Amino acid sequence: MHLRLDEYAYRDSLIHRWNPRAKFIVLFLLIIAFSLVQNLAWVPLMLLLTGALYLAARLPLRYLLRRLRYPGLFVLALVVILPFFSGQTVLWRLGPLALREEGLAYMLLVVSRFTAILTVTVVLFGTSTFLTNVTTLRALGLPSLLVDMLMLTVRYLFEFGETLARMQRAMRLRGFAPRRFNRRSAGQWAGLIGSLLLRSYAQAERVYHAMRLRGYSRKETPP
Repeated sequence: MHLRLDEYAYRDSLIHRWNPRAKFIVLFLLIIAFSLVQNLAWVPLMLLLTGALYLAARLPLRYLLRRLRYPGLFVLALVVILPFFSGQTVLWRLGPLALREEGLAYMLLVVSRFTAILTVTVVLFGTSTFLTNVTTLRALGLPSLLVDMLMLTVRYLFEFGETLARMQRAMRLRGFAPRRFNRRSAGQWAGLIGSLLLRSYAQAERVYHAMRLRGYSRKETPP
């Protein structure tokens, strides 16, 4: 199963050659350590270590930026809200808006931790194939049921996206304009999403029955 998740998993770097189990344990502990950082004085060291790790992995910068884009939208709200509504010490004021020192410091800490943790996660999962990561998780003791759920979830995310793209192309050929929002297009979007969910559910049922016919069981398999 070759997914876009694996597009840089076959490169030759120090991180790629690292034993998968050791890599997973060390980088997971590093993620936990970054999440516990509470002092801005540690932020430069954290970001320096993260940058060195990413350079050692020899992954393109655009690969990281693509994966930072969507999660970054959730952090954007903190960037806007925290400096102006958290803390007491006012650094700058413009009418009702006041830039506060404590909020600004906490915003920098949150953004730095978010960037470092997500970058390490990209290195962790981007330098090994998806199947290697799944095998590593199973070898480290993750229950088989959770591993199967992870594999099926990733598989159906890609199936979901491909089905959506095909349905959108078919609707465009019939005059559907996805960027024009009105009552008619809202109804078309509702129909598209409903049909997509029904198709996905039916496909999931077919796959599950096929797995049962081939001997799949929900019970834990021995390691």
